[in-house]
Amino acid sequence: MKTVLALVRGVLSTDAQADRVVPPTGFTARLTLFTATAMAFLAVFAIALSLAAGQLAQNWRDALAGTATLRVQAPIAEREVQSSRALAILQQTPGVASARLISEDEQKALLAPWFGPDVPLAGLPVPQLIEVTGDSYDAAGLRLRLQAELPGAVLDDHGRWRAPFVRAAGRLRALAWASIFLIFGAMGGMITLAANAALSANVQIITVLRLVGATDAYIAQAFVRRFTLRALTGAAIGTAFGLFAIALLPRAGEQASVLTGLGFDGSDWLWPLLVPPIAGVVAFVATQYASRRVLGSLS
Repeated sequence: MKTVLALVRGVLSTDAQADRVVPPTGFTARLTLFTATAMAFLAVFAIALSLAAGQLAQNWRDALAGTATLRVQAPIAEREVQSSRALAILQQTPGVASARLISEDEQKALLAPWFGPDVPLAGLPVPQLIEVTGDSYDAAGLRLRLQAELPGAVLDDHGRWRAPFVRAAGRLRALAWASIFLIFGAMGGMITLAANAALSANVQIITVLRLVGATDAYIAQAFVRRFTLRALTGAAIGTAFGLFAIALLPRAGEQASVLTGLGFDGSDWLWPLLVPPIAGVVAFVATQYASRRVLGSLS
């Protein structure tokens, strides 16, 4: 909190004499502006990736929540009888909201990506699928009953194959946040180098200012204010470009993947607006560190 208040006071304060200490143009000015712009642009995409990965994990988690599939594996002649028996067991199971046979056309649609649209299900030993809905039934007890009465029936609650995707999306989200921290860390390092270069290039001016009574705090404030404003300006430009680029990306609705789901909805648009203030804080801290270090070495 103290750092934020000091940042606000330092940026809003104006002193034309102090501002002359820092060159308004040159290599360090361009480096600071470019670094803040580029890093802010990347930070917007990293935030979008993190939000998209989180949403994708939530979609995978909720897509089949409360649903399961019962596979009835039986000879063709017995398939109908065993399927009817499986439906009866499901209807007697407390917590099962509904159970229905998946039609032959629906099963053809499921197999079409692998075998084509004209797969002859009637002559293939394809199990009969039953869609089960409900999330309060005893899955373990239901499996035991099915194993006893219908050994060819297998209950699949989709958790085994869904969990790895959810974990992968969660790790991708963590990687995106780690990238954000690295981006701002790299920004702080580059601004520190630029501030060191600017201070070293103005050693003679700093020496003269000291001779006429200027304190190190007064000199440091000039550098901190100028570099913080440059970082804020560059970060604002980079954030604007990042938001514009995100807005141009295609959207794929609820079925979006991580790449096609990059974007912001509702209150998510507020997250990128935090990038310029954070960049300003990073520049403030980096320049404070650099100025104290260089001015201390010149004492």
